[in-house]
Order: sequence, then C-alpha cells, then structure tokens
Amino acid sequence: MRRSLERVIRVSPFLGYGERVMAGGRSMRLLCCVIVAALGVAGGAAGSTTSAATAVHVVGSGVVVWPRVGVRTAPNLRAPFVARLDEFGEDYRPRAVLAVAARRDASGRALWYRVSIPGRPNGRSGWVPAASIRVGPVDRWLVVFRAERRFEFVLRGRVVRSGPVAVGAPGMETPLGLFYVQAKFRPSEPVLGAYAFQTSGYSKLSDWPGGGVVGVHGTNTPQLIGQAVSHGCVRLRNVDIEFLRSVVRVGTPIKIVAG
Repeated sequence: MRRSLERVIRVSPFLGYGERVMAGGRSMRLLCCVIVAALGVAGGAAGSTTSAATAVHVVGSGVVVWPRVGVRTAPNLRAPFVARLDEFGEDYRPRAVLAVAARRDASGRALWYRVSIPGRPNGRSGWVPAASIRVGPVDRWLVVFRAERRFEFVLRGRVVRSGPVAVGAPGMETPLGLFYVQAKFRPSEPVLGAYAFQTSGYSKLSDWPGGGVVGVHGTNTPQLIGQAVSHGCVRLRNVDIEFLRSVVRVGTPIKIVAG
C-alpha cells in the first residue's frame, strides 16, 4: 500500500471547528472532528474482554483494487447501483473499504462482499464483486461510548486502552453506528492535536462545507475532555492519540454506541 496512506498532511483551521486537509494538490474538509482524548496511561478497563454491545463482527478491511466499482443493492450483476467507489480518493490515497458480510460459493470462496458506504445517510452498505477489493482480517477496533464519554481500544478481543472523550454538543450529537478509518495523518495546526484519523462517518451539520466528515484526533484544549462540546466530534488527549497512531490502521472499524 502506498506511503500516501500515512503521509504528513498540512491542515489549516476552518471557522475554529472544521479543518481543510490538503493532500496531493487537492483538498477536502475534515469537519466536526471526533476527538477522542484518553488517560495518560491505560484506563481501568484495560485488559478486560469485550461485551456484546462493543463487539465488532466484520469480514475484513482493505482497499479497492479496480479503477472503479459500482456498489449494488444485492449480490448480483442485475441489481441496481447505489454508489460508486474509485480506486483512489480525490486526495489520491487508495480507497479504504470495510467488508461487513460476504456471499460465498460452495467451496467457501468469496464471490461478493457487502461493504460500508461512506457518506450520508450514515449506515448505508452495498455489494461489490469480491475481485474488486482486497481485504484482510480485522483484529482491532475502537469503541466510543457517547453517553459515558469514554473510549476503548480493543486488540484481539481484549481492551488494551481506555479513557475519557469529548463528544458532540446537544443538537450536534456524535453519530452512532459502525464506521471505519479512511485516512490517518499528522496535522500541522494545534487545534487537531498530535494526530488525526478521518472516518467514514458524517455529522448532522449538512450545511457545512465538505459534508461534515467526522474525524478522530487529538486536542490543544484538554480541559474540555469529558464534555459534550463538539460539532458531532469526539476528542482524545494527545498521549492517547499518539498511542492509537501506532496501532490503528486505515480500515480499522470505529463503533460509536449510545451507552
């Protein structure tokens, strides 16, 4: 996979909350960022096993390998299209995908994958030919507990890191659901903290430029951690975003639950 998956991307603030991410001469908006901020050391839940509410069941994650593939409503070539995925995004990074189900033949070979579709409305999915994407198994994911304002990072079925988070303010709540990391980068602006992840989720602020992409990143205002203050976002302390930088990959699932 190209180095551009984790290239250093220059970032400048937008209206104090949204950020413009520059890459490959093209630009995109990273808005309403989910900024997860955790304890300087692993929290009390570290070492525990996952519960049914926090478990993630997916086939795998990976990248699109065809130049362009249509996403269909059902696993057959006559089904209508609901979306289109290009091999590369507008910033020239390989297009990450999360496969949540598979249709297999009698021998167990995958024929079709049902993939999560980034964009509004959140939670959409559709089917692509198995040959159009390359996926590998998932053994790690991030869970955000919106009401408790807390996160857990799960590796091979055990919680290895946890801590407090800041989430979306009333009326701009952090969206619930299963998302995934589309890109990761080290920002240059203090507002994003030490590191950032762009996710496949979108915020409620549909009138914001760039579509209100949800992100996960550090912060330069750690005093706001544990509060509901963002435009749909979750904020991490820098010590924890740096930890996650080393273990969270592009394609890693992010599950946001109400609890």
